[in-house]
Amino acid sequence: MKRMMWLIAALAAAVLSMRVAADNTRWGADYFPNVTLTTHEGKTVHFYDDLIKGKTVAIDLIYTTCQYACPLETARMVQVQRVLGDRVGRDIFFYSITIDPEHDTPAVLKEYAEKYHVGPGWLFLTGKASDIELISRKLGLYTEKDAANPDGHTPTLLVGNQTTGQWIRNSALDNPKFLARTIGDWLNSWDSNAKRELRSFAEVPMLNFDQGQYTFKNHCAACHTIGGGDAIGPDLKGVTANREYDWLKRFIASPEKLFAANDPSVEPLLGFAQERRLLVQIAGGYPLLSHAVQIADVAGRFPEVSILATHGGQINISGRGLYDAGQMLRGRPNVYLQTSGVYREDWLEDTARELGAARVVFGSGAPYYDQGFELERVRRLHLPSVDRDAIAGLNLSRLLALT
Repeated sequence: MKRMMWLIAALAAAVLSMRVAADNTRWGADYFPNVTLTTHEGKTVHFYDDLIKGKTVAIDLIYTTCQYACPLETARMVQVQRVLGDRVGRDIFFYSITIDPEHDTPAVLKEYAEKYHVGPGWLFLTGKASDIELISRKLGLYTEKDAANPDGHTPTLLVGNQTTGQWIRNSALDNPKFLARTIGDWLNSWDSNAKRELRSFAEVPMLNFDQGQYTFKNHCAACHTIGGGDAIGPDLKGVTANREYDWLKRFIASPEKLFAANDPSVEPLLGFAQERRLLVQIAGGYPLLSHAVQIADVAGRFPEVSILATHGGQINISGRGLYDAGQMLRGRPNVYLQTSGVYREDWLEDTARELGAARVVFGSGAPYYDQGFELERVRRLHLPSVDRDAIAGLNLSRLLALT
């Protein structure tokens, strides 16, 4: 009788095992494409066999010339990698796949990874555009093209455990500790929690939030350190000794109102941008923001820095404002005109014809201006279609590719 019961239990276990295996086949080789990709180190890999099969993974889509979500997305994931420590590359693997494979070669991706101080266990991948689109659709990360969305995609992170068939989609901009917990614990909680000794509630320390520390970790730490050296932005150690408290308070709250574009306080920032070949955007619009003459002054002192002047360099594009903005553009070839809020279509057309359409860059000024209306203004310009297309997006792509 006991032997019969043992046989029945064994058969039940076998049936259950086959059912689980059958359920997971939809998330295995029959589902994930096994297309060929190339890592930022120049190594050829197969998506399913080499990257997904039997692994716990975190996957996002990026492109190196992105100026919106991608920089923060990558910087945030660097924070997550630091929280997870040496587990990344051992039992957790990070993958960032470019959606601009034509530009993002392995060499470009390698430079991008080094720029963000990416650690081991994280691969940046490129390949054929059609293969990457197939992967993004299979992963549920594909974003339809939307002219109103200048970023080109949504900063989404997919984390999964191929062995168990568990997959979770989350914002790639979320709190790094929460993301690390999601990746490191949730996908194998049945295993890790069984080995973990639970603490008593009586032993849990009281929470003591420091508002400044909390603000820094959530809004600044992705790009800055305090005493850890320059990251994406400069090291902030000692900033309170160099600046008065009220100055720092005003700078954090409204940096564009604190000083003019050509104020001496800006020079270290421009020097930082020049050293790293970063694009600098200066908000034009005197008297609330910078005057075209001020932008021209700083552009002359930093000729190697590409400067994007919003609102055409001057909100009041009429009369004297129009003249000053035109003089700025003629005298400073490193200044580019951003179209946000420039209601004078004839002036945009004249500027593109005189200085070249490459000097004019679409900008919506959202949320202060309507994106659809701003884009329609560019579409209505009496210029060749190739120039309108360049202004609408290609110019910014080329400009960012140079930085």
